[in-house]
Amino acid sequence: MNEEVNTINKKIFQTLEFNKISKMLSHFTASELGKEQALELKPSTSLAEIERLQNETEDGVTILRLRGGMPIPKLHNVKPHLKRLQIGASLNGLEIAQIGRILRTTSEVSRFFETMKETGIELTTLYHLADNFITTPTLNQQIREAIEEDGHVLDDASTALRGIRTGIKRSETGIREKLDSLIRGKNAQYLTDAVVTMRNDRYVIPVKPEHRSRFGGVVHDQSSTGQTLFIEPQSVVDLNNRLRQLQIEERQEIDRILAELSNEIAPYANEIVNNMFLLGKLDFIGAKASYGKSITATRPLISEANEVSLLSARHPMLDSETVVPNDILIGGENQAVIITGPNTGGKTIILKTLGLLQLMGQSGLQLPVAEGSQMGLFTEIFADIGDEQSIEQSLSTFSSHMTNIVSILDNIDKKSLVIFDELGAGTDPQEGAALAIAILDQIGTIGSYVMVTSHYPELKAYGYNRPSTVNASMEFNVDTLSPTYRLLIGVPGRSNAFEISKRLGLSVEIIESARQLIDAESQDLNEMITDLENRRKMAETEYLEVRYHLDESEQLHADLQTAIQQFYSEREELMKKAREEANKIVEETEERADQIIKDLRKKQLQEPFGNNVKEHELIGAKSNLAQLHHEESLAKNKVLKKAKIDQSFKIGNDVQVMSFGQKGVLLEKVDKNHWVVQMGMLKMKIKENDIKLTTPEKEPTRRMTTAVRSSSTSHVSTQLDLRGERYENALADLDKYLDAALLANYPQVTIVHGKGTGALRTGVTEALKKHRSIKSFHYAPNNQGGNGATIVEFKS
Repeated sequence: MNEEVNTINKKIFQTLEFNKISKMLSHFTASELGKEQALELKPSTSLAEIERLQNETEDGVTILRLRGGMPIPKLHNVKPHLKRLQIGASLNGLEIAQIGRILRTTSEVSRFFETMKETGIELTTLYHLADNFITTPTLNQQIREAIEEDGHVLDDASTALRGIRTGIKRSETGIREKLDSLIRGKNAQYLTDAVVTMRNDRYVIPVKPEHRSRFGGVVHDQSSTGQTLFIEPQSVVDLNNRLRQLQIEERQEIDRILAELSNEIAPYANEIVNNMFLLGKLDFIGAKASYGKSITATRPLISEANEVSLLSARHPMLDSETVVPNDILIGGENQAVIITGPNTGGKTIILKTLGLLQLMGQSGLQLPVAEGSQMGLFTEIFADIGDEQSIEQSLSTFSSHMTNIVSILDNIDKKSLVIFDELGAGTDPQEGAALAIAILDQIGTIGSYVMVTSHYPELKAYGYNRPSTVNASMEFNVDTLSPTYRLLIGVPGRSNAFEISKRLGLSVEIIESARQLIDAESQDLNEMITDLENRRKMAETEYLEVRYHLDESEQLHADLQTAIQQFYSEREELMKKAREEANKIVEETEERADQIIKDLRKKQLQEPFGNNVKEHELIGAKSNLAQLHHEESLAKNKVLKKAKIDQSFKIGNDVQVMSFGQKGVLLEKVDKNHWVVQMGMLKMKIKENDIKLTTPEKEPTRRMTTAVRSSSTSHVSTQLDLRGERYENALADLDKYLDAALLANYPQVTIVHGKGTGALRTGVTEALKKHRSIKSFHYAPNNQGGNGATIVEFKS
């Protein structure tokens, strides 16, 4: 069965050696069925059909990569066997074995695809193809139990056959034993050789002619020299007859078994043909994948607008290790490409590569090109390549080419691809160039796509001046006097005769004389080409440099993006943890502070008359409150530790006691780690790492009203005046004052903050809202300061 829609002329297959691709593909098939489809490979002109074929190949590549290929063994075409069944004939053992192999392979391949589907391997078309298999488990078992792979009928095929073959083995054993007894001992002298052999399916012994009567029986044969007679002795004639009878019965039983199996197979003829075709199709698809792997192929994109871009393209029949890959571009703005340059530079290979890869792609094969390559969709591909001189027709090379070109021009349309090698060659250069230009104009009018090679300088100017036409050339290294086989798009080829001659030793005088002989137009053209080549090399160098920096910048940008993302993620995580820990510490600290204050208030209530809380108890409570600050330990902070060690304490220094939050003066050093500190009326022994030096205080410009004694026995005033204070200092004083007022067991106090800009008043209000021991607060009456003062009531 052939589903291809093929309208491309068959001559192009021979011109571009497409048939060699089919042969190479057939070597990767495992069965005759797949091989037949490979040899019938043809390109399609339908986009839907090409997409389907490419999808099948892509599925084959996936299976080859993930599973090493499909489990399809060597299979035979059994259509002739099935036709014989249709006319009532019976099949022999080998034919039935070949059918059984197809049925067993069908079951194995069906399970193979079911397993792949269960493992989640995605395929585009082959699951649907495998769903069309029709399995016949009962028939499979019948054939497997009766016939071996080589067609031999098994003993277990029937009870009768097993009994017959058992009888045959016993008869053969009896005959051999009888004959062995005849050829041993004194009878050996009558024989030419003491062996038992067979003639006409009967056991015989080799006897000398003069002793033929010694054993009696029947002579079945004699040697070519007449010196040996092969005699069946009379004593084994009956045994041989019995053996022969059993052999006939065996043949009859085998024929009966084969006829019975043939009758079982006949109803499944259509299913077997269906399975055989599907197996051949899968084998063919697997071969396409394996062939693609052998040439390092990739799947091309398909351009309905015929914008061909074959990147790093290689001819599939050239050694991939040595061939120079080239970017082959045609279509879009470049409807025509004219390749010029010296011979042996690889121009013809470029033409064949373009045409052959296009045929392969439209046949569903992957191509030896780089990822991202794009092929066209041509309804016809024509080529005029090589020497087609016909002796029989008495045509010259030029006539032969022109006959082919005329045929091509009669059949092309706007979706055709035309390839010309040395267009216009074989005649007068001036006339040939004119004909080439006229032919290219005609092709351009029709709208076909054309790639052509030429030596004519006129075509270089044509390619430069004509719209939708671009020059190209094969690069030539003048230093090594050899081609590089690199295709250069946009740069026409130039003659290197002068440079080559100079390097080979031709005198400068002769070369300069030759330069004078060529016309100015040719000289200008060569100079233009030289300038283009230099500009191309400069542009290529700059491109590579820019590309390098771009790649480097992109990598750096990607690294920075990753680093920034990691930074923000880590920062957010750390801040989240810090907030959680801080909230936890604040909660614990507030609870401890409340407890300290409750203890002091309890003592105050227990001794309401005269015996208020002593000064040292207040200092101790303040010390406990100060210790609630979770500052970094000096023992763990190496910088602060070093600064602490560096500072030297002396008697009389003003210091700050950190744990009490009080200032004092050093009186004496008790030991290595302790000092006696005077804090107001108290003298206490303090650890050295709990004190730090401070500058002596100047006479304060204003004293807090907390120093004014009230009518109560407490040293804390019922009013705090914050006017004139800096914002931060005022809030710190407010916090300390509220704690002192709570310790004094005041039910309410007044905070004087003034009116001013309102910033301090707002700050006081916010601080009061957050304090846990405040019941309520409000502005003072107008006669007591209005909104310049706030009255605070504490919780009882």
